[in-house]
Amino acid sequence: MKDANPATAPQTFYLKDYTPFGFDVESVHLTFRLAPETTRVLSKIRFAPKPDAADKTFFLHGEDLQLISAKIDGQEVTPELADGGLKCGVPSAPFTWEAEVEINPAGNTALEGLYMSNRMYCTQCEAEGFRKITYYPDRPDVMSTFTVRIEGDEPVMLSNGNPVGAGEGWAEWHDPWPKPAYLFALVAGDLVNHPGSFTTRSGKDVELNIWVRPGDEGKCAFGMEALKKSMKWDEDVYGLEYDLELFNIVAVDDFNMGAMENKGLNIFNSSCVLASPETSTDANFERIEAIIAHEYFHNWTGNRITCRDWFQLCLKEGLTVFRDAQFTADMRSEPVKRIDDVITLRARQFPEDNGPLAHPPRPEAFQEINNFYTATVYEKGAEVIGMLKRLVGDENYYTALKLYFERHDGQACTIEDWLKVFEDATGRDLSQFKLWYSQAGTPRVKVSEDYADGTYILTFEQSTPPTPGQPDKAPRVIPVAVGLLSPNGDEVRATEVLELTEAKQSFTFDGLASKPVPSILREFSAPVILERETTNTERAFLLAHDTDPFNRWEAGNALAKETRVAMVLDGAAPDAAYLDALEKLVRDDNQDPAFRALVLSPPSQSDIAQTLHERGYTPDPQKIYDAAETFAQTLAQQLETSLPRLYAATTVEGPYSPNAESAGKRALNGRILSLLTRLDGGEQAARQYASADNMTQQYAALGALMKAENGAAQSQAFFDQWQDDRLVMDKWFALQIACAAPEKAAATAAALTKHPLFDMKNPNRFRAVMGALAGNHAGFHHGSGEGYQLLAENLIALDSLNPQTTARMCAAFQTWKRYDAGRQSLIRAQLSRIAGTDGLSRDTTEMVTRILDA
Repeated sequence: MKDANPATAPQTFYLKDYTPFGFDVESVHLTFRLAPETTRVLSKIRFAPKPDAADKTFFLHGEDLQLISAKIDGQEVTPELADGGLKCGVPSAPFTWEAEVEINPAGNTALEGLYMSNRMYCTQCEAEGFRKITYYPDRPDVMSTFTVRIEGDEPVMLSNGNPVGAGEGWAEWHDPWPKPAYLFALVAGDLVNHPGSFTTRSGKDVELNIWVRPGDEGKCAFGMEALKKSMKWDEDVYGLEYDLELFNIVAVDDFNMGAMENKGLNIFNSSCVLASPETSTDANFERIEAIIAHEYFHNWTGNRITCRDWFQLCLKEGLTVFRDAQFTADMRSEPVKRIDDVITLRARQFPEDNGPLAHPPRPEAFQEINNFYTATVYEKGAEVIGMLKRLVGDENYYTALKLYFERHDGQACTIEDWLKVFEDATGRDLSQFKLWYSQAGTPRVKVSEDYADGTYILTFEQSTPPTPGQPDKAPRVIPVAVGLLSPNGDEVRATEVLELTEAKQSFTFDGLASKPVPSILREFSAPVILERETTNTERAFLLAHDTDPFNRWEAGNALAKETRVAMVLDGAAPDAAYLDALEKLVRDDNQDPAFRALVLSPPSQSDIAQTLHERGYTPDPQKIYDAAETFAQTLAQQLETSLPRLYAATTVEGPYSPNAESAGKRALNGRILSLLTRLDGGEQAARQYASADNMTQQYAALGALMKAENGAAQSQAFFDQWQDDRLVMDKWFALQIACAAPEKAAATAAALTKHPLFDMKNPNRFRAVMGALAGNHAGFHHGSGEGYQLLAENLIALDSLNPQTTARMCAAFQTWKRYDAGRQSLIRAQLSRIAGTDGLSRDTTEMVTRILDA
């Protein structure tokens, strides 16, 4: 029989067209006979027709499969192979479907379905990878129990659930919990385990393992502790207990995502689970802790309760991102975590929300679902959960979550199901709040004020700019947390949450002795852009006195932006009052070092470009870069007498620990070192590099030296030391480009693509180079257009190998309309070049088309 291949012409899928599958899947039995190029998959699936089904067509998804045989109730059948699957006539009563297919894991460079990574078999089935394994109704609302037999000569063979049998050349697994096919997992290879155990609050012992390639055993201890902390936290905070006898994690080198929550067998990008002080930075440790928590928390918010269809993706991802943010805040610093999250949101989601790729957290249509694993679905989806919790209050939030788990355990749900739980638990009408799920774009909230005779009035006006397909937007429910400060810095009104529900609304505060200074949008209570006329004097006041840590940072960030904008537009010198405020805060040893490090971290150059664009100016990337360099040099000179003391005071002595306190001090120490290097030419950085006993200090010193163009010897030494460690080499590749001057960035990246250790088939290495190029704002947007051309060339080359990674990297071009006509012309030419590539994947076709249609 012929192979079944996906349709070449993009098809658009619509939320409004959802129809349930016409059959229940009562059980699934799979047998894998592993061979690198000729794996056989035998499926035996029990189907039962639904009597009331609107669509009784028996259609099974399948892509890149060679069908060997098919049977119904033991009798050979000849199904009709169609685009993306097969159709077959079936009995009107329950029946057993059997099929045998052959697949080629070694040739699967797309890393979806069953593929090979460094001679190890592994899977990635979310969103639609299972259809590359065998014929099946590959949709999240079809849930069943799975029994899996793996046959081969691999020392370790793993699948979902609990082991039920093993012998020479085979292993069998059974998962008692019904799941959709996207949660299926299989791993087989030469692996060793780092073992652990956890006792649940009900007294059940759970075996834990992190499986890695030989040689990586020493990088598992932190991940194991993070897993145990996650399990304990979920019991303590949400009352959720693990439900199997075994929890396995496997580290995989070639992986498109960060990690995958497959039931009982989480598969992780090795960068998201392997850690040691010598090879991992503090940021790596924190990221690993958060991702392990995220995937574990999916056991309930994603696995036990999944999404009905992929339009509901934010139901599981938004909630789980919110939960892992809560976890990190509890494990580390709540204010610092909140600031970090907002920085990420503004860097990744705001540009998405305000550009050609804008879509609501629950989109109405898509061509390729892989293109909707976005910051809007994840980060904005989490912000929506946070607003809901803020509106209903903590007690009502946890009451509603308890009802959600009780009511919907074992189901595939929708946003409507989620909101109905909150309405039933709180008696609150959430129909207007639901607009957050259906409307794209970032709301603007304009604020004006009035004060007379002890009465202070704040007036808010909300609006949301048009986005593709949504020209008009209705007012949303926006929780705005507000506090008031007296002119001497005392808080005269504690934080109060104001609910905006109308296009224009006013709120009155009586009994005030003097006109207050407002602190608006505390804790960043809603993902909006606040517009209010104010002064640098007021911003400096809030930086010094605001009791809300986020708004203290926000005031400093706004000061930094205003200073940079003035430098870019008018050639102004750095604002003296801001420099003084920074110096005072940085020298204050009573302040949290992590907070001081954040205040010292300037707004990104892309952020300045967006700010200029929103104010009606055309951003010049080179001028923005020059202003950033001038400001950093001026700040270093202002702090010259303080830097040696600050460096010494923030140097962490003793054995390395990734705990929040030590990490915060090292973060500030790294910022101080970068400023010090501007004055001493790298003397202190060279000493730190030579004496560093952990990657955080070594990498910070190397970065400071390379930025000063004085680190060639250390860069070569770093390479010589770490060339056999693939994850550390990703850091080295990225740093070469991140530290390159704008005029050298594209050439540096081009040279690295010719490096013997560059492998575009490995997503981590490809992102390390091309992601760093896109992140070097002035370099990528250099007037020569060399950055655009290089990225386009590599995306075209990668597309036939790995469409998913290619499509996601296309987002580097999404802000193209904010630049001058010359740069727009250069970018359009490269986007058109990509779009015109023969055989371009549907993933990349959709992304490029949307960007070009801006």
